[in-house]
Amino acid sequence: MRIVSGQFKGRRIIAPKKLPVRPTTDMAKEALFNILNNQFYLDEIKVLDLFAGTGNISYEFASRGTTQITCVDKDFGCIKFINDTSKSFNMPIQTIKSDVFKFLEKTTQKATIIFADPPYDFTLEDFIKIPHLVFNKNLLEEGGILIVEHSKHTDLSQVENFSYSKAYGGNVFSFF
Repeated sequence: MRIVSGQFKGRRIIAPKKLPVRPTTDMAKEALFNILNNQFYLDEIKVLDLFAGTGNISYEFASRGTTQITCVDKDFGCIKFINDTSKSFNMPIQTIKSDVFKFLEKTTQKATIIFADPPYDFTLEDFIKIPHLVFNKNLLEEGGILIVEHSKHTDLSQVENFSYSKAYGGNVFSFF
């Protein structure tokens, strides 16, 4: 994976093969950030990256000037990799090792953008739990958005607070 734009544009990040991850493709990530750049000043927002995996999305935010980024993942290897990588680039990324659903149930931390990239083999009920918890706990700042990445085989358009979705190859971003 590589950082698409910003201070660290073009830098390649090689994740260990043993991590249980499926990083967002560079094409999909670039398209996502084109949308976000038109809606937000990325150096003025707070980001919560759920199911952070390699930290791919968080590195992109940091490269583009975001200074308040929190990554949540339950895998120790993922958290260690994010910590090591963000330290080597001097990126302002905080990590939390936790099951995402338990974290969402307990946190009061608000964010401008909450990005969730759960495993594609989640059940529809598990996918629906994400926006349900985010909106019931009022975790978005005013004007904020929740983005859930999923496969083209998952349809979240009937979920409460759904706004629209964009597909890039086999990746879909649903915006709430």
